[in-house]
Amino acid sequence: MEVNDQLVNNLANLSRLKFNEQEKEIIKKDLQRMIEFVDKLKELDTTGVEPLLHMSDSMNMLRADEVKGSISRAEALRNAPHSDGVFIKVPKVIKKEI
Repeated sequence: MEVNDQLVNNLANLSRLKFNEQEKEIIKKDLQRMIEFVDKLKELDTTGVEPLLHMSDSMNMLRADEVKGSISRAEALRNAPHSDGVFIKVPKVIKKEI
């Protein structure tokens, strides 16, 4: 598979990215290297090799739930830089645009 300008433009459009010409050339080279790497992997004989689903034999290792101590609300609020006596106050990070 050959990476060309049309492919890079299509990928940029799908991912909602914009590239200048210099960036396009870099991306073309990187994509071509990735495709060559995958093509090289296709040369390996994987007959009889089971797919690897997990890195270890352990699956769904969950710890038992344990009730543990916690700090009181007063202790938590004492460590907070700003509070209203009930909740910790934090700066607004989401702006509502109308």
